[in-house]
Amino acid sequence: MDKQLKYMLDTIELEAREAEPWVGKGGIAPRVMAAMAKVPRHEFVPLDLVSAAYENGPLPIGHGQTISQPYIVALMTDLLQPEPEDVILEVGTGSGYQSAVLSLLVSRVYSIEVVQELADAAAARLKRLGYNNIETRCGDGYLGWPEHAPYDGIIVTAAAPEVPQPLIDQLKPGGRLIVPVGGRLTGQDLMVLEKDEQGKIFRRSVLPVAFVPLIRLRKESEEVN
Repeated sequence: MDKQLKYMLDTIELEAREAEPWVGKGGIAPRVMAAMAKVPRHEFVPLDLVSAAYENGPLPIGHGQTISQPYIVALMTDLLQPEPEDVILEVGTGSGYQSAVLSLLVSRVYSIEVVQELADAAAARLKRLGYNNIETRCGDGYLGWPEHAPYDGIIVTAAAPEVPQPLIDQLKPGGRLIVPVGGRLTGQDLMVLEKDEQGKIFRRSVLPVAFVPLIRLRKESEEVN
């Protein structure tokens, strides 16, 4: 996998330079790149797609979900500005790849996945690979994980029509929330939200993106009998 890994890392750096007009900088932090180099991406994709694991594109993981392209994973992680003592919330565990990258950069990762089968598979995969500072659960990520709040940073790996208020509430003053906002037909923007020490929110759009939509759990009252 060495040549494929090098290709992935080189491609991330190339795309980062090309995205500088939108992002505002032409590179990814060395700590983030080091984490990207350490996580075996081929362990997080379906067996029939292992040969494509290190290509710079999203891949299907079942249940209508995807593993994001490596550059986007690196960019979102970089925008979060993770510190070693941080506690991070991730909404959208998927295959567990983003969780694994974050786990090498912070103290603790809490990750929520709405699809039970994906949540179970990711939890087993992360445990097998030795990522012991990640806790996962199945649930409605829109609502966050209030039991462990507030968080130093929150990262959302699916597009919401608007920024979920519960996630803003669970963000620590001085923290950052990275979230794609919009719809597939109306367009999506990767957003960075920062909360200052007084609780005021500052937002900026980074660049256009294309994510799967954020899925909500339906309440029993909303289900059709």
